[in-house]
Amino acid sequence: MTDQRSTGDVLKDLLQQITRILRGEVALARAEVGQSVREAGRGIALVVAAVVIALSALNVLSAALVTALVELGLTPMWAAAAVAALLCAVALIFAVLGIRKLQPSHLAPDKTVENVRRDADRIKEIFDNGSSD
Repeated sequence: MTDQRSTGDVLKDLLQQITRILRGEVALARAEVGQSVREAGRGIALVVAAVVIALSALNVLSAALVTALVELGLTPMWAAAAVAALLCAVALIFAVLGIRKLQPSHLAPDKTVENVRRDADRIKEIFDNGSSD
């Protein structure tokens, strides 16, 4: 027994199935994006927690270093000033290095720009050689 459906009915069914498949893919993509966003949020929260803990640890280590300098004979004021100066110097070095990394010249996609230029030159050569024939 053969199915005597018209071509229009077959195309209609095909279109409905394609639409269902596409809707399913869109739903899956939404779910995946939502999960990725939640995971990114958890990652950010963990990094923030790590920074807070690291700052607390740095505070304790600074106090311990001040205490050690006092034990070595510095007055508490000079010991605290020495530790503060050391931390400020480290922070300044990190800030300068970070600012240099954020300059537009460091952020520009140099390799991509060079590849695009090279590709444009090749295309230009092809058109130049093709138009001279």
